[in-house]
Amino acid sequence: MEKVILTGDRPTGKLHIGHYVGSLRRRVELQNSGEYDEIFIMIADAQALTDNADNPEKIRQNVIEVALDYLAAGIDPEKTHIFIQSAVPELTELSFYYMNLVSVQRLQRNPTVKTELEMRKFEGGTPTGFFCYPISQAADITLFKATTVPVGEDQKPMLEQTNEIVRRFNHIYGNVLIEPKILLPENQACMRLPGTDGKAKMSKSLGNCIYLSDSAKELKKKVNSMFTDPQHLTIDSPGHLEGNTVFIYLDAFCKNEDFAKFLPDYNNLDEMKAHYCRGGLGDGTCKKFLLNVLNDRLEPIRERRHEWEQRIPEVVEILRKGTEAARQRGIKTLNEVRHAMRIDYFDDPDFVKEQTEKYKV
Repeated sequence: MEKVILTGDRPTGKLHIGHYVGSLRRRVELQNSGEYDEIFIMIADAQALTDNADNPEKIRQNVIEVALDYLAAGIDPEKTHIFIQSAVPELTELSFYYMNLVSVQRLQRNPTVKTELEMRKFEGGTPTGFFCYPISQAADITLFKATTVPVGEDQKPMLEQTNEIVRRFNHIYGNVLIEPKILLPENQACMRLPGTDGKAKMSKSLGNCIYLSDSAKELKKKVNSMFTDPQHLTIDSPGHLEGNTVFIYLDAFCKNEDFAKFLPDYNNLDEMKAHYCRGGLGDGTCKKFLLNVLNDRLEPIRERRHEWEQRIPEVVEILRKGTEAARQRGIKTLNEVRHAMRIDYFDDPDFVKEQTEKYKV
């Protein structure tokens, strides 16, 4: 069986470092591992429209922003197909078939849907497209027969629902679809990076993001304003790590070699944490170290992004080719789905024979 990866992002804004440590960094590693037969990364513009239907221009403008972030982070179009979701109509058709396999009650129980609905607080009712987001995502994954889906922890309920749909489809129609496996970040801190304000989730809508494209000046401003420990009133006071955003970010980004470069008083993060907890280490020193670490990681990404910004026609061509490759893969799977569901009337030579025999006198 082929090893295939499918993952993606909604183009509602530039990508932030939560996306990077949650899955984007891992995607680059997997892409370069040579272990996978095909890799598809989707710019999920159709899904983004489910809660931005009144602002399509926002989605249109951010398609290229997300593509630039992918390329800047190290996604290689020679190894990975980057495609636009709305330009693959087979996804819409497959979603329609899956709607018959999932109850409204099951969608209402999906923890990710519940969380997103609470956060958005739609006026005038929930858009049906947004409510059916798990079904659409199941189609995204299964159309390409993805075996691996690298995502953040908050997407686990979506993968569980995808596998429920796969099992139900295969039980009714035969073994056509493949159950994907989730691939979570190895570092616990990367599973769900909090916002700079200490809120549980880094979110564009909450304005608590550090973007991959942020300048060094913007990054410094955001790091200096980060939430730490409200009880750490003086340098000599014992500090607390729980809920301390600076140390959560260091868990996600810091390497031992960073100390030799930027803070030689310590050999590793454990030593730094111990000093902070017993007192004697100020938040300013911690933030300065984090700033150096983040700049070290983000500067190559900034430079590559600037280079790609000068080659926009080439970026669009990459998306066109990636989308064509995605369509070819999708058409093949959808033909198998239609055949299993007995709705491939014009492609099945036995259909005319069956109907002719049925009406013979």
